[in-house]
Amino acid sequence: MNQILLLTGIVIVICILSGRLIDKLGVPSLLAFILLGMCFGVDGIFKISFDDYQFSELICSVSLIFIMFYGGFGSNIKEAKPVIPQAILLSTIGVLLTAGITGLFIHLAFKRPLLESFLVASVIGSTDAASVFNILRSKSLNLKDNTASLLEIESGSNDPVSYMLTVILTSILTGHSVHVPSMLFFQVAFGIGCGVCIGKLTALLLNKAEFDIAQGKTILVFAAAILAYTIPDLIGGNGYLSVYLCGIILGNSYLPHKRDMVRFFDVLTGVAQMMIFFLLGLLVTPSQLPQVILPSFVIMAFLTLIGRPLSAAILLSGFKSSFGQIGLVSWAGLRGVASIVFAIYVVLRQVPLGYNLFNLVFCIVLLSISIQGTLLPWMSKKLRMIDEHADVRRTFNDYQEEENISFVKFHLLSQHPYVGKCLKEITLPPKLLVVVLIRGNEILVPNGDTCLKAGDLMVAAAEEFRDRKNMTLREITVDKKHKWNGKSLSHIPMPEGTLVVMVSRQKETMIPTGNTIVYEGDVLVLAKF
Repeated sequence: MNQILLLTGIVIVICILSGRLIDKLGVPSLLAFILLGMCFGVDGIFKISFDDYQFSELICSVSLIFIMFYGGFGSNIKEAKPVIPQAILLSTIGVLLTAGITGLFIHLAFKRPLLESFLVASVIGSTDAASVFNILRSKSLNLKDNTASLLEIESGSNDPVSYMLTVILTSILTGHSVHVPSMLFFQVAFGIGCGVCIGKLTALLLNKAEFDIAQGKTILVFAAAILAYTIPDLIGGNGYLSVYLCGIILGNSYLPHKRDMVRFFDVLTGVAQMMIFFLLGLLVTPSQLPQVILPSFVIMAFLTLIGRPLSAAILLSGFKSSFGQIGLVSWAGLRGVASIVFAIYVVLRQVPLGYNLFNLVFCIVLLSISIQGTLLPWMSKKLRMIDEHADVRRTFNDYQEEENISFVKFHLLSQHPYVGKCLKEITLPPKLLVVVLIRGNEILVPNGDTCLKAGDLMVAAAEEFRDRKNMTLREITVDKKHKWNGKSLSHIPMPEGTLVVMVSRQKETMIPTGNTIVYEGDVLVLAKF
């Protein structure tokens, strides 16, 4: 147990610390996590022998629940509305077409039985939401014609169809009797019904109920995601479809404290992606991959250059989509964790196949992420699909969180230059609006003719500063022996790019000036740019 926890901690630290290097290399971070797992594996540097498919399926399936939920939670349906019909077609009929075309190719090219060929194609039939979201955001791909929304909705919603095909074909190949029409009906009906009901009920509870424990609303959403998957799965429905719809409903509803939920699921899904891809890299035996590398490359090339483009062209041409959009949608069909989870599902049910399915699918995913993922920004430019006036963040629900309004207060002392003037006579900074004026026990909603008096508390609204990539905050507590104790800020030498932005003194919070004197017990907040 301790060894597993130690390895988990080390892996997460390495993944976090290598983030900047990965970004500079221009490769998808998820690819780096797979390679890291391979380095730890049986043929790697650390020679860790790991072949527990059952444990891997458990970890990956649970992680996939939250990745799919957050994919729905983060999708902005208002922004995606113009392309929802195209996205639904691609995530349903598109998966069927791609799997059918690719399965027929595998059957003819590799002389494999028809059902086996369709099973392989079904396992790799869906695109990977985690990979697509990761690249769109990290590379700031602002795409034309709502293409980012189209890719997000499609990649987030096409796993259920791929999963249904995999389950049906696995049942047939293992000799289990299955009534396909009724199975499809229950999968879709219970999946949609449970997802919508749990999502609506949770949204109602979040807005009506009060919770005594801290972050109770976030914990409720976490529980809702689990229930949205398990309940339909237990009664024959599609848990992945349900949890995705539940995420969409909650993400596009008004929820108090949504910012806390976004932060929680950002961390949760980030760790989940690291662990999934590392675990898959650890599970694979690289010395066995040469046996499947050629068929993997051929299948991946056909899927990328013929199978998906053909199905995308058939479905999108009716919407008068541009050549560039069809081309980019075709190229952006990255395969990922869902395909490998479905492959593990097949392996554990001991389906007789000509290839080691896990190794075959692993190589396809590795090639897809490394080639398609790395070249996606380049392809976007080549196909002239970059829109300089668009903002990919608008396609995510937490964009509004990032664009939040902050409120600042001004205590107007007798010597303040605003005292005695009306608001229309004051030159305020751009995008700053005075929204409330507190005068004694009186609360005023001001206008241009409102005049300011000494003792007024003026509250103004302004856009929150969002670009914090190059800014860090840290606290310094001043004790009796601290070298800053008793000095004014103007006499304290600060490193270049560092500024004291706040002083907390007992119950008082101050915005300091150069004349502010630092005393024992003060807590200083320093911003470093």
